[in-house]
Amino acid sequence: MAGAPVTWIPWQDAVCLYSRNMVAWTAGDSVFNILGGTNRLTGLRSFIDINSIIAIKRSATHKHPKRNIPPLTNRELFLRDAYMCMYCGGQYKESSLTRDHVIPMSRGGKDRWSNVITACRHCNTSKGNKTPEEARMALLAVPYVPNWAEYLALSNRKILSDQMEFLKTQFSNRPMRFTRQ
Repeated sequence: MAGAPVTWIPWQDAVCLYSRNMVAWTAGDSVFNILGGTNRLTGLRSFIDINSIIAIKRSATHKHPKRNIPPLTNRELFLRDAYMCMYCGGQYKESSLTRDHVIPMSRGGKDRWSNVITACRHCNTSKGNKTPEEARMALLAVPYVPNWAEYLALSNRKILSDQMEFLKTQFSNRPMRFTRQ
């Protein structure tokens, strides 16, 4: 099967894609029976079965923008780093976490996945406008850019098991690398 995960869509959008014959292939064990209206002539109720994973056919009128890097948000960053401060190793609630720029933006660092980590407020304040080396604060893990499948898994709390299995086949084989014990 060709194709890569692009986005989560509502079931209503999936029904429209099915009705317009735009589904290229399906996967997964979960199939949902969606009921429609009743035909006044026959008295039969319409229905459509949709799969939990669908790939759409490409067409000139239906194009998805090709983006290689998922959008960076604090929610997904904190999920990527498992709500752990990458300096002290503590686990925190979202309200106690911040986005820290490994190379500070004021010193030329960029606001991108490969330059940001999750930090608790105390560690972020202690590091200030320094690099981790200058602040003598070693990173516990190297920041990385999640691929689209990893991002989709991070961004959805209600993933069906067959959807997660499909996404896992698309994950990169690089585990989060820890820099010290």
